[in-house]
Amino acid sequence: MNYKNRRTVCVFDFDGTLTTRDTLLLFIRHTHGTLRFLLGFLLFSPLIIMMLMRLFPNWKAKEKVFSLFFRGMTHDRFLELGEAFASKEAGRICNTPVIDILRRHLANGDKVYIVSASIEDWVRPFLPHWVGSEAGNSITFLCTQAEISASGTLTGHFLTKNCYGPEKVARLLQAEPDRASYFLYAYGDSNGDREMLAYADKGTNVKKNANNC
Repeated sequence: MNYKNRRTVCVFDFDGTLTTRDTLLLFIRHTHGTLRFLLGFLLFSPLIIMMLMRLFPNWKAKEKVFSLFFRGMTHDRFLELGEAFASKEAGRICNTPVIDILRRHLANGDKVYIVSASIEDWVRPFLPHWVGSEAGNSITFLCTQAEISASGTLTGHFLTKNCYGPEKVARLLQAEPDRASYFLYAYGDSNGDREMLAYADKGTNVKKNANNC
C-alpha cells in the first residue's frame, strides 16, 4: 500500500505505557490517604473478587469504586487534585523510553492521541511535565469522562463508556473516521489495548518490546 500521501496518527495508552504503573489506585491514595484507601477497598473486596471471577463487569466495578471516593466532590476540586497528583508523580512514574517515542512523534508533527480508561482530569496534567506545555496542548485526549452535575459536582457516574478494549478503537474512529487517510501507530501494554494494537498499521506492545523502545 502507498503511504506517501497519508497523515501519521499515533495513539498511546496511558497506564503502564506512558507510566510505569496504574494511576487509579495511586490517585485515590493520593487524594484520600492510605487509611481511607484501604478501608474503601476492604468494603469493596467482595465486588473485586466477583470482578476477577468475571461475575461482575469491570467497568461497573470501577464506577462503583470511583463513586465511593469522589461522588459529591466539586469538579473544580477534582481538577486541583489532578494537577497536584501529576506534579507529585510525573517524575516518579514516567516510562521514559515510551515518552521519548511520544516526543519523537510530536517533533515529527504527527497527530497524537492519548487513549485511556483513566479519567481525563488526572491524565491530562501529566503531559506538560513530560513534553512541555506547548506540545502538551497539541495532544488530544480520548479518555473516560466523569459525569458532572448541573451544580458542578461529580455524580459518581461516568459520562462516557469506559475507554477500554474495543471502546478505544471506537473512540479513535469518532475522532478520525477517514481510516484510509492516515497511517496509524499504536502503543499499549495490556489486554485493554489488544484491539487498538491489532487495528493499527503498526501496533507495539511496549511491555513485550521494552528492549526496543
